[in-house]
Amino acid sequence: MSVDKVLLATPRGFCAGVEKAIKALAWMVKIFPPPVYCYHEIVHNHYVVEIFKKNGVIFVDDVMTVPAFAPLMLSAHGTAPDVEETARTNYRVVINAVCPLVTKVHHEVKIRSKKGFNIIYVGHSGHEEAVGTMAVAPDSVYLVETPDDLEKIPVADFAPTALLAQTTLSQDEWKDILDKAIIKHPDLWMPNRGDLCFATTNRQDALAQISHMADTVIVVGSANSSNTVALTKVAKARGAKQVIRVNSDSEVPDNLSGVVGLTAGASAPDELVFKVIEKLDPIKGYEEVGNVIEEEYFPPPPELRELLKAMIKAVEVGVKFDKVDKNPLDFDREINASNSLALLSN
Repeated sequence: MSVDKVLLATPRGFCAGVEKAIKALAWMVKIFPPPVYCYHEIVHNHYVVEIFKKNGVIFVDDVMTVPAFAPLMLSAHGTAPDVEETARTNYRVVINAVCPLVTKVHHEVKIRSKKGFNIIYVGHSGHEEAVGTMAVAPDSVYLVETPDDLEKIPVADFAPTALLAQTTLSQDEWKDILDKAIIKHPDLWMPNRGDLCFATTNRQDALAQISHMADTVIVVGSANSSNTVALTKVAKARGAKQVIRVNSDSEVPDNLSGVVGLTAGASAPDELVFKVIEKLDPIKGYEEVGNVIEEEYFPPPPELRELLKAMIKAVEVGVKFDKVDKNPLDFDREINASNSLALLSN
C-alpha cells in the first residue's frame, strides 16, 4: 500500500441522537443485572451492537419475547405506537431511546393525518425508522423511494398533501423526489425545517468537499445503516473514482494508493476511523476537511432521567465506571458515547 495522504471529512461518525441512545443503553447495563433487552439494534453498527451483546444485552425483534418485569430499551430509530404500547405491558421497565428528530417526524405525521392530509413519506422500505413512522397513521401514509413512485400512489390531485421524509436520506434522493412532488402537488405542505437530520446533511456536505479530490473514498459503517449507504451515494455523485464501505480496518484493501477520502456514518465510532488511518499509514498523514462544529446534546430519555434521579441516593450508580462523585445526569453530559463503549469493553 502506498497512500500519499488521507482527507478526513469533518464532521463524521456519531451524531447527537446516536450519542444519546448509546449512552442510555450503557446506563441500563450499569443499572440492571443482565440481561437487558433492546428492541431492534440500538443503532445500526455491528461494532457497537457486539459490545453491548458482550455486556448482556439481548436484541429482539418482537417485544412480546421480553419477559415480564425485564428492562427494555426501544431503539434510536423510533418505534410504532402499538409496539411501544405492547412493550409497556407486563410490568416491563421501558426506556425509549428514539432520536428527537425522528420524534418530530412522528408528530408531523400524527398532526397532518388528523387534519385530513394524505402524506407522502420518502423513505426506505423495511427500514426501522420508516416502519415506525408509517405506523403512526398507516391509512394516511404512502411510501415512495424514487420519483417514479409518485405516479403509483393513490393520492388525488385535489387532496391536501404533505411531504415528509426519513431523517437519514441522502440530500440528492430527497431533492429528486421533492422537485417532482412540487410539480405534481403545487400546494404541497412541508415542515418549515426539513426532516433530513442536520447531522446527516453535515456529514454529506463534508464528504462532498473531498470526494472529487480522492482516488478512493472509504466510508466506515455497517451495510444496514441508511445514512452510511447515503454517504457512499454522495461520494459517487461528487466524483470519487472508487468508493468502499467497510465495517472496520480489517476490510480495507491492501492495494490502495494516492489520496484517500475518509468518513464514517452517524452510527460508527471514531475509533474505527482512526484504526483505518493506522492501516492506511499515509505518507503525509491526514488532513481534516470541514468547518461545521456540532455542539448539540440530547439528554437521556425522560424515563431514564427519572430512574437516575431516584437512584442517586439509593445506590451507587456507575459501578462499572470509575467512581462517580456527581449527579449522573451531569456526568452524562460530560462523557461521550465512545467513552461509554470503551469502559464497557474493559
